[in-house]
Amino acid sequence: MSTTPAISVRGLRKAYGEHTVLDGIDLRVEPGTVFALLGPNGAGKTTTVQILSTLLAPDGGDVWVAGCEVRREPDGVRAAIGVTGQFSAVDDLLTGTENLRLMADLRHLGRAGGRARVAELLTRFDLTDAAHRLAGTYSGGMRRRLDLAMSLVGSARIVFLDEPTTGLDPRSRRTMWSIIRDLVADGVTLFLTTQYLDEADQLADRIAVLDRGRLVAEGTADELKRLVAGGHVRLRFSDNASLDAGARLFGEAVRDDDALTLQVPSDGGVRSLRALLDRLDAADVEVGELSVHLPDLDDVFLTLTERSVTADA
Repeated sequence: MSTTPAISVRGLRKAYGEHTVLDGIDLRVEPGTVFALLGPNGAGKTTTVQILSTLLAPDGGDVWVAGCEVRREPDGVRAAIGVTGQFSAVDDLLTGTENLRLMADLRHLGRAGGRARVAELLTRFDLTDAAHRLAGTYSGGMRRRLDLAMSLVGSARIVFLDEPTTGLDPRSRRTMWSIIRDLVADGVTLFLTTQYLDEADQLADRIAVLDRGRLVAEGTADELKRLVAGGHVRLRFSDNASLDAGARLFGEAVRDDDALTLQVPSDGGVRSLRALLDRLDAADVEVGELSVHLPDLDDVFLTLTERSVTADA
């Protein structure tokens, strides 16, 4: 993987009058990965995307996208990126093909090159059968696929997806997830903002949580889940004698006599699991089954954003 980040942000700031929207955030996104930016409404997610895609000027900080500084080299940034915003850029009065050809013309692909790219994208996004229908007749999922296809007409290396599956039904959401995974497999970098935490959990290589213009956490999904309480290891025993022995060993565990289980608080990390197993071995306690249970991203999101509010109170 390239050592040059697809996106590099240091000390990014943006304010409107006395209202600070982004308060010195740092980000690094590696090429060919999915980076998810989470946050409540008003946290600054869309503002971040607008700055990274040259639609909005930052007030301070260093911002590099595709090796180009956004203020000094905006044309270089625009040549390398695609943007799918919260609201569809699809023209309802044009067909799917016409929407894509319009983008090809704007990208100066030429007649032959443009037609080839349009045909390729219609096939890739499963829109061939609807290619000559007005986009206004498309379902929500089809419109979203067309919108994403339009952002890729210029063979973008970095794509910004701002709330890409808002309003879609579960089947359409999963179709979009599949498309996103295929793009990453082809080496495209995806910068995703979403309020669907399961979406970030499914797709993102790294996740950052933005609240009130500040980054309050960043890491993989599993790393973030270990930041909040509630994780545990569930031990199932084969008989009451083993359960009793385990209960004596882990006095802080929650016991379920009917299920012959103990829930031992744990962050789920390798070190803590190794210590737990060593403790069982040293006491010669047999365990029939072990499973790790971590908080989900909903727990992480609520805990971290509540901490942010409390810290500022």
